[in-house]
Order: sequence, then structure tokens, then C-alpha cells
Amino acid sequence: MWFKHLHLYRVHAAVQLSAEQLAEQLACYKNQPMGNADARRLGWTAPAGRQGGGQLLHEIQGHRLISALRKERILPASVVKEEVDDLVAEIEATEGRKVTRKEKTALKEKVTEDLLPRAFVRSQKIDLWWDTERQLIGINASSRIRAEDVLDLLRETLGSLSVTPLASQTLPMRAMTTWLGDPASRPADLQMGDQVELKAKGDDGVVRGRQVDLESDEMQQLLESGRQASKLALNIEGQLSFILHDDLALKSIRFGDALIEVADELDDGDDALARLESDFLLMAECLRDSVERIVEWLGGEVQRNSEGQS
Repeated sequence: MWFKHLHLYRVHAAVQLSAEQLAEQLACYKNQPMGNADARRLGWTAPAGRQGGGQLLHEIQGHRLISALRKERILPASVVKEEVDDLVAEIEATEGRKVTRKEKTALKEKVTEDLLPRAFVRSQKIDLWWDTERQLIGINASSRIRAEDVLDLLRETLGSLSVTPLASQTLPMRAMTTWLGDPASRPADLQMGDQVELKAKGDDGVVRGRQVDLESDEMQQLLESGRQASKLALNIEGQLSFILHDDLALKSIRFGDALIEVADELDDGDDALARLESDFLLMAECLRDSVERIVEWLGGEVQRNSEGQS
């Protein structure tokens, strides 16, 4: 249940739907079995799986949890190429002529169509947290592309959804670079981690460091050479640690031991659904407070309209 990544979005003029109405809408776009010709499919699934009785929406104290299931057939390009090459060789040997590019394209399409039903299917569940009081959406996806896919599904489900990526007054890259180079500039409740990624303005590549001393002379020399921090490990004591990215995404999230202990101490018996909901509420409250604090570190939020304009 605990999110590992977080892509954040501000909701504008949200559609006012009750939990019951939203659940009905989600059911219309529930994940379906893949057809033989489907390369991928995305639909809603129960966050708690079978243990949740197929429930597609969990809402606790204004926090909503929904989950998308992405299915994709894995058909390596090398397998298709090998099959096409064999067919081309057979045609050229049998007919004594060169196969044209147009014919190769047609062969590739046919081979893909024939092999697709037998391809391995990879499934990925992507969770979405919706803070309806603050109109904030956070998606637990490893990439923004995956997060945007889920947003598109939610937009289709609701008929319309106006959201923009959460943005701060101070660009994360600028703030992270300042915090690295000037300890006095760091907010009192910000703690530095031990991972960093530095980018140069030119084509000098990227410098990545793990388990490094961010206060070292070497780090300061890299900053003085003009490099800027595009990723930085940070920590909010007692709540969570994470890597802040230059697009305001939080990656590699680890929740504080005290929070996990609270979750473990809650007596849910053997009720998996109750456990999921109690964990989700603890996580959502922690993420809400942490996001507000991070945005405050970055000078506050940029107010944008539904078209993404400030």
C-alpha cells in the first residue's frame, strides 16, 4: 500500500461526485481481459485485490484511493525481426528476387499480429491518491508517462478532468542547488540525504553520487563549476525520506519508522481490507503534510488555471 513514488497534480474545478457516483463511473471502465489483438490495456482494478471484494474505490476522511491495472504484451523486437528475416530469405530464395521495403513492412505487421496472442503479458498496478479537500492528486508511478496514462483514464472515466502538474514558485533545481551550496539557506526542518545528481549546462554529462558526503569540498567544486542539482535525497524527520526530482516528483520514498510502527500497532485482526484502509489513511495524511512542507520550502505554489497558465 505504501507509495514508493509520487507524481503530483493540482485539480482545477473538480467534478463533484459522491463516492457512490464515482464508484459507478469507475465500474464502467473496469479492467477487462485482453483480446488476442490487444497490445496493451488499461482499466480500473480493486486496490485491495480479491480480498477487497472487488471494491474499486476507498474513501476515508476525504482521501480517495483508486488503482489502475496496466497490461501489456511483451513481444521483443528481436523476435519479430528474426521471424521477418526468415520469411524474407525464404521469399527471395523461392522467387529469385529482392523483397521490397513495402513488403517487409507488411510482413512485419503480419508477424506481429500472429505472434501477439502468444506473447507474455506483464501487469502493473498503479495507485492514485486523491485528496478531495485540497484537490491534490498523487500517482504512485515510476515515470510521469505512466502517471499521465492513469490521468487520461480518469479523465475519460469522469468525462472531463482539469489538472496541471503541481508547480512551485522556486524551481526545484534552483532550490536544490542553493541548499547544496549554502547550508544557511536550508529550511530548519529540511535534512540532507546522501544521494545527488548534478547536471551541467553544456554537454559535460551527468554526475551521480550515492552514499556521498554532500558537504564535501569535491561537491562544492562541482557546484562552483556550474553544475546544478536535478535530483537530491532529502529527509523530513519522523515522516519520510525521498529523492526530490527537478519536476517536483518524489521518488524512492521511505516512510519513517515511527509511522510504520503506528501502522503495525493498529489492531485490524485478519481483516485485510481494514488494514489497507488504515494504512492508506496514515500514508495519505503523511503525504499531505509532507507535500505542503516541500512546497513551502520551494516558496509556495504557482497558481495556474486549467490551461496551465500562471
